[in-house]
Amino acid sequence: MDDISTNPFDDDKLREECGVFGVHNTEGAAAMVALGLHALQHRGQEAAGITSFDGNQFHSHRAMGHVAGNFDREDVIAGLTGNSAAGHVRYSTTGETSLRNVQPLYADLVSGGFAVAHNGNISNANHLRRELVRRGSIFQSTSDTEVIIHLVATSTYRTLVDRLIDALKQVEGAYSLICMTSEGMIACRDPLGIRPLVMGKLGDATIFASESVAFDIVGAEFIRSVEPGELVIVREGGIESHTPFTQQPARPCIFEHVYFSRPDSIVDGNSVYAVRKAIGAELARENGVDVDYVIPVPDSGTPAAIGYAEAAEIPFELGIIRSHYVGRTFIQPGEGVRHLGVKLKHNANKNLVADKKIVLIDDSIVRGTTSLKIVQMMREAGAAEVHMRIASPPTMHSCFYGVDTPEREKLLASRMDVEAMRKHIQADSLAFLTIDGLYRALGEANRENKCPQFCDACFTGQYPTTLTDQDEMEQPGQLILLNERVQTA
Repeated sequence: MDDISTNPFDDDKLREECGVFGVHNTEGAAAMVALGLHALQHRGQEAAGITSFDGNQFHSHRAMGHVAGNFDREDVIAGLTGNSAAGHVRYSTTGETSLRNVQPLYADLVSGGFAVAHNGNISNANHLRRELVRRGSIFQSTSDTEVIIHLVATSTYRTLVDRLIDALKQVEGAYSLICMTSEGMIACRDPLGIRPLVMGKLGDATIFASESVAFDIVGAEFIRSVEPGELVIVREGGIESHTPFTQQPARPCIFEHVYFSRPDSIVDGNSVYAVRKAIGAELARENGVDVDYVIPVPDSGTPAAIGYAEAAEIPFELGIIRSHYVGRTFIQPGEGVRHLGVKLKHNANKNLVADKKIVLIDDSIVRGTTSLKIVQMMREAGAAEVHMRIASPPTMHSCFYGVDTPEREKLLASRMDVEAMRKHIQADSLAFLTIDGLYRALGEANRENKCPQFCDACFTGQYPTTLTDQDEMEQPGQLILLNERVQTA
């Protein structure tokens, strides 16, 4: 019997590796963190964890699965006492899926307890790990986040903050961290600001999260983004901001605006919803097509489809209806009905699309399996023509900064040109937004009408940092000392 996903439209997407949420100085901090993690569940659905501090002891609960079912239990929250807490939701990449990799990770250091929740990927984690193991470090997980803990533990600097800075100066890649200590909470973001991190306020409490939408669910006020390369330290005496790293132009992840973040979030000062509508409008200007209806691929294609329809002056319609009452997985009796799993989650609106020319709007094409299913579904529903427009450039390169990307050879755009891709998904036409069009849309949606440079490596192959582990893996004869590949956070 086969256990297959009944969310086929989401399975063929790039996956953000995780989300973080932390609160300092509020009664019942763990309960607030649990609520915040609910709002960030889209960023990681494999496991969740919360660590709290009650002034004397740290308390942790980590579990496989969703926040709901694990952290909506009174006995669990009752055990996470204290006025300070941090939480994490995650996906994993290669390697094992186990409880030992669920965050926050915790360690007893000379300076006291230290817990870390991490969104991102340390792109030299394997290199650093080998050196740490040679020097006597004993690792308890296969997570790259544990490398940071060992670097802090072995640093010769006196204060914990200086030890953390020393550790972070040795890592490359992307990180947004929430760290808990007995003295307070530290939030920091890598010098390029690749992964997002925002700061909010609720009464006397200071809150950090991967996305501003998590503040909405707890009633907190959004204050600002944590700046690239900034460390924000929250103690009883107040809030301090430090910028200990060499300043350089920021390169936030462009895919946060295309797909990862919820549309009701503010990312780096911009409404994600407004950006996606602007992207759709630009897509219509670049690649218009004569059709009867503009139809989004639910749910990630909806804002861009609205923008496309408005700019093209073509009716926006829901030609694909999503069921919200189907579980994450479904047991199939065999291959003969395996394809029926698609219709458990999404179904064509036959009365609408029959004999109509339609254009489907989606945010991206990864492997292409989803796009093929969608086009086939529309044809079976009687659509006269099925065109497809993608609200981003072709995804041609792997991400090494905290995104679960398939190997490059599995990315459809890395091995086919657009015409070959069109034939593969069996659409009447296929077009992608250009990279210039994406930047134009981001500039339009920016309140100050300024468009910063982003990390767009998944489209261009231009990585903003060195990739030590990847380079070493590609060197002939490279000695791999680890039995398990380090996982990203």
